[in-house]
Amino acid sequence: MRRIHVIGIGAGDPDFVTAQAVSALNDTQVFFAMDKGPRRGAADDLVAVRKLICDRFITEPRYRFVELVDPPRAAAGDAPGYRQVVADWHAERARIWAAAIETELGPDGVGAFLAWGDPSLYDSTLRILDKVGEHVDFEYDVIPGITAIQVLTARHRIPLNDVGEPVLITTGRQLREHGLTGSAVVMLDADCSFQQCPPQTRIWWGAYLGTPDELLYAGTVGEIGDEIVAARAEARTRHGWIMDTYLLRSAD
Repeated sequence: MRRIHVIGIGAGDPDFVTAQAVSALNDTQVFFAMDKGPRRGAADDLVAVRKLICDRFITEPRYRFVELVDPPRAAAGDAPGYRQVVADWHAERARIWAAAIETELGPDGVGAFLAWGDPSLYDSTLRILDKVGEHVDFEYDVIPGITAIQVLTARHRIPLNDVGEPVLITTGRQLREHGLTGSAVVMLDADCSFQQCPPQTRIWWGAYLGTPDELLYAGTVGEIGDEIVAARAEARTRHGWIMDTYLLRSAD
C-alpha cells in the first residue's frame, strides 16, 4: 500500500529537524509541496527551505518534488461562513492531493508532506489527508516537529505559563471576540488583535522564527504595540509574506 509521512520540520531553522524526521526524509521518494500561484512570496521561501532540509539530511538523493497547485480560498465573513469556506477549500485540496498521490506514487510508493512547525498545530495537513482517504487507499504516519510556540518562548527565555496556570492557544478573531484572561498564545494574527488588550498587558512577539529574518519584541502592549504593528507591516511588505505568533499575559 502507498505510504505517506507527515513530517514536522520545525519553525525555520534546519537544526530543529529531529532524528526521527531525518529517518522519514530518507525513506521518502516523492515530496509533495503546494504551489500557491500568485501568492508566491511565502511559497517560494518555504519550498526553498524544504528543499534545503532535504539536501542537507538525505544521504542518497533519489527523491523528487511534486508541486501541487493550491486552490484559491474564498473570502470569509462571520464564524459560520468562515468554517464553511475552510471546509470547501479543504475538500478541493483533498481532491488535488488524492489525484497526485494516485498518479505520482506507485502501489508501494512512499511520499511525504513537510509540515512547517508541528503537524498538530494550526496546520491543515492531517484534516485534508483524512479526506484524501475517501478517494485513494494509503496509510500515513506523523512525525512531530518543533513548534513556533517553543521557539518563541526559547528566544524570549520565558516559561509558557505562570505557575499553576493554564495557557490558551487561540486566534486573533477569537481574541477580539472574547478578550484575554490569563495567558494566551495567538497564531498568525494579521489584524494585530493585541491592540484591543489593556495597555498593561504583557506581550512577547516573534516573526520568521528560526530564520535569518527573525524579529522579536517584548514589553507591554502600551509600550511596544505600535512598534510591533509598524515592524510587521514593513516586514510583510519587504518579504511578501509573514508568519508570526505572540504570547499575551494579562496584568491581573
